[in-house]
Amino acid sequence: MSEPAKRGAFAWLWRGYLRPHWPALVAGGLLMAVEGSMLGFLSYMMKPMFDSVFIAGESGALWTVGFGILAIFLIRAGTSVGQKLLLARVASRVIYVMKTRMVAHLMRLDTTWHGRNPPGALIERVSNDTNAVREVANVVITGLGRDVVALVSLLAVVLWIDWQWTLVALIGTPLLVAPTLLAQAYIHRTATQDRQLAQHMSVRLDEVFHGINPIKLNRLEDYQSRRFDGLASERVGAEIRNQFGRAMVPALIDVMTGIGFFAVLIYGGREIIGGEKTVGEFMSFFTAMALAFEPLRRLGQISGAWQAAKVSLGRVREMFDVQPTLTSPATPKPAAAGDIVFDDVRLSYGDAPVLNGLSLVARAGETTALVGPSGAGKSTVFNLLTRLVDPRSGRITLGGTPIDAIGLPELRSQFSVVSQEALLFDDSLRENILLGREVPEAQLASALAGAHVTDFLKDFPEGLDSPAGPRGSSLSGGQRQRVAIARALLRDAPVLLLDEATSALDTKSETVVQGALDELSQGRTTLVIAHRLSTVRDADRILVMQAGRVVEEGSHEELLAKGGAYAELYHLQFAKEG
Repeated sequence: MSEPAKRGAFAWLWRGYLRPHWPALVAGGLLMAVEGSMLGFLSYMMKPMFDSVFIAGESGALWTVGFGILAIFLIRAGTSVGQKLLLARVASRVIYVMKTRMVAHLMRLDTTWHGRNPPGALIERVSNDTNAVREVANVVITGLGRDVVALVSLLAVVLWIDWQWTLVALIGTPLLVAPTLLAQAYIHRTATQDRQLAQHMSVRLDEVFHGINPIKLNRLEDYQSRRFDGLASERVGAEIRNQFGRAMVPALIDVMTGIGFFAVLIYGGREIIGGEKTVGEFMSFFTAMALAFEPLRRLGQISGAWQAAKVSLGRVREMFDVQPTLTSPATPKPAAAGDIVFDDVRLSYGDAPVLNGLSLVARAGETTALVGPSGAGKSTVFNLLTRLVDPRSGRITLGGTPIDAIGLPELRSQFSVVSQEALLFDDSLRENILLGREVPEAQLASALAGAHVTDFLKDFPEGLDSPAGPRGSSLSGGQRQRVAIARALLRDAPVLLLDEATSALDTKSETVVQGALDELSQGRTTLVIAHRLSTVRDADRILVMQAGRVVEEGSHEELLAKGGAYAELYHLQFAKEG
């Protein structure tokens, strides 16, 4: 965890999230103060109840004391409900805002950053670490607002009765200081371990459920179960250690309170026996001390609760401290249609070079195919063009404008992408195609027909309202691709990027999908990545890539006639397919 994330957790929470709710917090604080002060009034009522009613036998005082105690409990009940509702509303609203802001923030971070941070870890931060706000509201704010006032009011009563008894009662307080500080450090350490183990468990679950078929096929159920069991067992130990630390502070307060009660009983009892103090005074003092026991214990728990909450808040803040490096320019230029040009572009992932002086031109309105062996840098071209990554050096232009001079939203709106893995959500087919857009039914019907989605819709009783299933599991590979193509048709972007869009399909599905892609590419600048050379033989230009640069270019016939790298790839593939 970064140092900024460790420091000033409450100040960060207040400035970013709690400040807009200050009226509700003030109102809740006032209600908590009233609720807490009722304990002082209750302990004070013990003196007239014993001295005036039970000992002196004043019947008039009986009604006064009775109604006074009843009013105390009615006020306490009303203020308790009111402050809890206010704090619950504030906590829920703050958590809602924090979660939505974090999701939006995480989606803006660079692809390379997401490559280093597994989805399960991010889900844990969004889903569970943000709930630390509820702990702050329920324990910390309530404790400071209600229990501090209760202790102050009770302390006022015991001081009013006898300041010497009060000093005697607090004789064990110095014993708390050092153990409490040690307990706080221990709680912070074990809470950090607990949150880290929770994150590792979420990562493991995410990997298991995403890879459930390979796990079954490779008989890895027992192996994965053992790995998860190990993490779960470690977390049980961390939780127990954390709860032990959080229980230590109230236990120390119990010891202090017990010492205080014993000392007051011995010291004050002698004064009552000697007639220096009344029974009512002692009962009022004793009641105040007894009532102070619970708020004092709750205040002792605050340090533990805050240490645990601070760990989670630090983890949340750490996410917000990360900033994207791929951003729009301060004064973005508008995007313009035209040729796509790469000029001496170089890129490395760590120490591994990917592109080594790549230069290419994809002419506007034409289909340009990128072919070559795996690792040649073909997909990296798409990532650079859409600015998922930026090159180490070189220049990339779209319509003569450097792409890093175009605003990111405007740049990415120029592209429709259909890849080998069509991203479908666990929603209806309609929502997967529209993605929140509102389009006329005629336009939607045209896109469905152009993508050949209408060919299989008759097999779904609910039509477009049929569920796609998790990651499109209710559809075949060809059907998923056609849904993605319909989506791209509706997007109607001037540049089409096809990344192995048919490589995972059978021959029949490939024929249908290829027809839909041909429809989609009409009138657009199209870049195609393909391993199956038969799918790009009709491209206007074919670029052959090796080791991060273009080594050949031309039409299918021209490249075959050259007898170079393309011809070798083609004949090798033809021999395999034959």
